[in-house]
Amino acid sequence: MDDKDARPRVLVIHPDPKRIDADSVWRDAQSRLDEAVNLTGALDFDVSGAEIVSVAKPRPATLFGTGTVEKIGGWIRDEEADLVMVNGQLTPIQQRNLEREWKAKVIDRTGLILEIFANRAQTREGSLQVQLALLSYQRSRLVRTWTHLERQRGGRGFLAGPGERQIEIDRRLIGDKLAKLRRELDEVKRTRDLHRKARRRVPYPIVALVGYTNAGKSTLFNRLTQSDVFAEDMLFATLDPTMRGLELPSGRKVIMSDTVGFVSDLPHDLVAAFRATLEEVLEADLIVHVRDASSPETDAQKQDVLEVLKELGLQQVIDGAELVEALNKVDLLDEEDRLAVLEQSSRQNNTIVVSALTGENCDSLLRLIEDRLTAEMPVFQVLVPYANGKALAGLYQQGEVLNRIEGNDGISIEIRLDETRLGRFEDWCQKNGLELYSV
Repeated sequence: MDDKDARPRVLVIHPDPKRIDADSVWRDAQSRLDEAVNLTGALDFDVSGAEIVSVAKPRPATLFGTGTVEKIGGWIRDEEADLVMVNGQLTPIQQRNLEREWKAKVIDRTGLILEIFANRAQTREGSLQVQLALLSYQRSRLVRTWTHLERQRGGRGFLAGPGERQIEIDRRLIGDKLAKLRRELDEVKRTRDLHRKARRRVPYPIVALVGYTNAGKSTLFNRLTQSDVFAEDMLFATLDPTMRGLELPSGRKVIMSDTVGFVSDLPHDLVAAFRATLEEVLEADLIVHVRDASSPETDAQKQDVLEVLKELGLQQVIDGAELVEALNKVDLLDEEDRLAVLEQSSRQNNTIVVSALTGENCDSLLRLIEDRLTAEMPVFQVLVPYANGKALAGLYQQGEVLNRIEGNDGISIEIRLDETRLGRFEDWCQKNGLELYSV
């Protein structure tokens, strides 16, 4: 038997609930199932079957009705599946009861995502965050995981009594581990904060790439920064934040950050656990939302990303000019769909159509990024006497020269610069005998 044959066989089940809210963004059940299969495949499992199962009314004990549970049990036997992945959130009781009924291991969407994170995290921060989320998840499922929970251990010494139940001991041990992990993560975050403060002193603006998982963020990151960050056609290819320097068309330097991909139905505690990873987004001067324009779920995925950004407290960014949309993967569209996407982007001044794979329109994206970063920057006018050639040359090092007009008294320079550099620029002008005027 080769390694491929030895892989666990997995049956993927997507519970399709009855639609209640007519105003919500409704996701296609087949697309949800396809995503679940891709998620499962990200762990190198052998997906032996995948089915959509309608759920009219969720059952507290098993999620599915009795007849459906029996039908799925038949599929498990037919497929000889070792594991069932239920593409939704199961309560600990539901998970335990389904395992008893199906006589197979059951994992829900949250558990699967955590397993993927555990396999992919590379940095110490990413590893700590995974452990934190995993332990929080496991603590809520002790009722399912342990078979000895009702045993009791007697106390020792003078305080010997009826003892603690094993489940209480296990919960306390996990609680201690969680506290230790949070302390370690706080230390890592302090180190990252020091690095962040050092970057502010440079200071270069930060541009963060965000988007649904597998939207092509890392491929676009590599294209723009000429880097070789791991980028594959798989979900959650990037878990740990990566930062690189980037030069914009004007020569202005920025720092670009590639972040973990978002996904639908991401539990709140998982967002909290990975908040440190997403802190680069909180610190960003501009956010580029990379969308997969070729996906039929692109609008629903956009809503998922915006929901996470709201949870991070970035509502003002969503409503303002600090958000740019890059409609990626247009190379995968046919002519008709391509024209529709181009028409959509032409109606919005913060949206651009790109292909990270072919490089199409990436130069235009860089110009759009620069326009957004400089839109709120102050513009000043400086009059440089003809005799002061050294100061004239130095001005080009201070900021972005927008205009140059030669007059009788000298050369009038219109210059735009970061507010963070304004104090130093004023000192430089005074040192070189130049007068500064606001435009």
